[in-house]
Amino acid sequence: MSENEISTEDKILLAASKVFTEKGFAGARTRDIADEAGINLALLNYYFRSKEKLFDQVMKVKIVLLFGKIIPIISNEKTTIEEKIDLASEKYFEILSKNPNLPLFVISEIQKKNSDIKSILPVEKILMNSVIIQQIKEKNPGLNPFHFLLNFLGMTVFPFLARPVFQNFHIMNDDEFQKFVEERKTLVPQWIKLILNS
Repeated sequence: MSENEISTEDKILLAASKVFTEKGFAGARTRDIADEAGINLALLNYYFRSKEKLFDQVMKVKIVLLFGKIIPIISNEKTTIEEKIDLASEKYFEILSKNPNLPLFVISEIQKKNSDIKSILPVEKILMNSVIIQQIKEKNPGLNPFHFLLNFLGMTVFPFLARPVFQNFHIMNDDEFQKFVEERKTLVPQWIKLILNS
């Protein structure tokens, strides 16, 4: 494959990512993606035979982006639970600040294509055997580790899910939201450690 073909494929994937994120799988048309990529529909069909195949490729990238960088952090046997909280929180806020629509897209599409998600990233297998689950149990035996993990995800991910509400009701503009996120970068690890030690 030539450099030109690779750049065209990347251009299609970037355009597809934007269109799928804005419109979801059902609302996106291949013509919209071709227009966004600045190519004709025949060329898009040459690279990706169907909207489903293109969507699956985009979905893999999104899932890995949302979860792939966190799993090595929570699986590291050499770091303490407190270090994991700091590192995972910092990484999530970094990823989501650059991709604020990512959680809404992934969650809405997981509901529709659940079996495909499991093949891309077997979260349940990773979590059940993870170092972080053992560390939570050791640190606080009375705390259900999944309450802890859901609290962490809620504190980091939910503000980005709520971002459209903040914007549509004029609660925060983009600059104010970014400042709000920067504050949470510091506060969330503190709150999570309080839960762990309660």
